[in-house]
Amino acid sequence: MKKTLMVVYLSTSGNTKRMADAIAAGADSRGINSEVVSFYDVDLDKLRSADAIAIGSSTFWYKMHDAMEKFLDRLKPLKLEGKVGAAFGSYGWSGEAPVQIAQKMRELGLDVIDPVLRVQWDPEEKDLKECERLGKDIAKALKKEPVPVA
Repeated sequence: MKKTLMVVYLSTSGNTKRMADAIAAGADSRGINSEVVSFYDVDLDKLRSADAIAIGSSTFWYKMHDAMEKFLDRLKPLKLEGKVGAAFGSYGWSGEAPVQIAQKMRELGLDVIDPVLRVQWDPEEKDLKECERLGKDIAKALKKEPVPVA
């Protein structure tokens, strides 16, 4: 049975969504079954059953969007300990959201891949390649292969 990745995102301008799609494409290229979903539409049972979870948000006023923080708080009862996790996001000025998401994911017991992935403004081709690399690193972690440390 294929390992699964759920990529959850909050994107107001489409930039973080493009990152989410590229992360999923990278994981898919390594034999992982990926699903990309807006955090508004997440099925928590499907999230709980995923082998890996990547969560991304834009940065708003030096932090993750309040709605994303509330979403992450809803994950506490799901018992996500030991799952592979990754955090990502786009930003205009400061870029703290992915770091804050990674911290919340660690508090939930996920094994978060470092470093988090941050892209300023609209992702360029090189940025989308980095997103694909993160997806491939998630696949490696799921398959218990060594993940390079940046």
